[in-house]
Amino acid sequence: MSEATVFKSRLSKLEHDNLSLKLTVVTLLLVLAAGCVAAEVSDEETSTHNWPRFLGPDSLPVADNPKLPERWSTTNNVEWVTEVSGVGWSSPIVWDGKIFLTSAVSDQPMKQPSLGTDFSNEYLAEMREEGISSEEANNRLYERDREMPHELVIELMLYCFDLESGARLWERSVYHGNPPGGRHRKNSFASETPVTDGEYVYVYFGHLGLYAFDFDGNPVWATPLKLYQKVRDFGTGTSPVLHGDRVIVLNDNEEQGFIAAFDKRTGKELWRTLRNVGDRRKTGWATPFVWENELRTEIVTVGPGAVISYTLDGEELWRMHGMATVTIQSPFAWGGRLFVTSGSSGGEDKPIASILPGASGDIT
Repeated sequence: MSEATVFKSRLSKLEHDNLSLKLTVVTLLLVLAAGCVAAEVSDEETSTHNWPRFLGPDSLPVADNPKLPERWSTTNNVEWVTEVSGVGWSSPIVWDGKIFLTSAVSDQPMKQPSLGTDFSNEYLAEMREEGISSEEANNRLYERDREMPHELVIELMLYCFDLESGARLWERSVYHGNPPGGRHRKNSFASETPVTDGEYVYVYFGHLGLYAFDFDGNPVWATPLKLYQKVRDFGTGTSPVLHGDRVIVLNDNEEQGFIAAFDKRTGKELWRTLRNVGDRRKTGWATPFVWENELRTEIVTVGPGAVISYTLDGEELWRMHGMATVTIQSPFAWGGRLFVTSGSSGGEDKPIASILPGASGDIT
């Protein structure tokens, strides 16, 4: 794929209607464009052709290519627009001219996302001022901002599109029925980004399980996973990562958090390590990061209150306390150092840490 092709699709366009949020593939390709050019320094496997995972080939939140455009509109820097039915916050991934992404669709109206950064706190404050009881305020809050399993039937979809034209090549239903768990309307039932090794596409739904499809849309294996309660039914969002022959998933929840590795050929669980994070809240949404540094390869995770790093076999290497309680951001590496941020809430201190390779024990 030429460098010009990388910049063919870049539009941020959200259309709402009563039944669905129609996300455009072009919207999500904004991140693809940034990461694909950043990958020019990578090896052949992670060339400019491919964007195989959340945050791209090198799991970086930035790109420094000077040819990245600075402005977009409904007409400027747009090659094509393709509607994707449903509601889904998963990012697209790209391999050899194919785009893969997920979405949740329903024949029933789905609650649309609210604007701004407030997650119900202002609404709760208004009700307290009106003297509404805590129980009634919580009921109203759930009615406005949550979508619970009994309210609708959904279908979780995996889509494949052509990168050059935007044409839909195929779609597959992964699940049909009531949602296994609830969601906040700022979240979706399909927020986890798939990952690919160029042969299979690995799809993870945190409330449901882990699935593999080939590039023609044929199911390869399915591994159901137990439903764990997320804090106040905010929903899931942690994306899977690949390393070697393993698919790694992180699940921080209110019942029993864990990190686990699965055989990418069969879906068999290879190991699982239980996690002890957070004092008050234990739910997190951060995607793990495989850090290949000069001393070793380790799996770095950010959870409520703590950063924990593991060996490729799930043994804890080190941890650092003092992080915030709402963790969504992923760690990344740059210039031989690991960088972690603490999240959006949970105390006055929200550190950003830079960590050198070789840490062990409690490094707080």
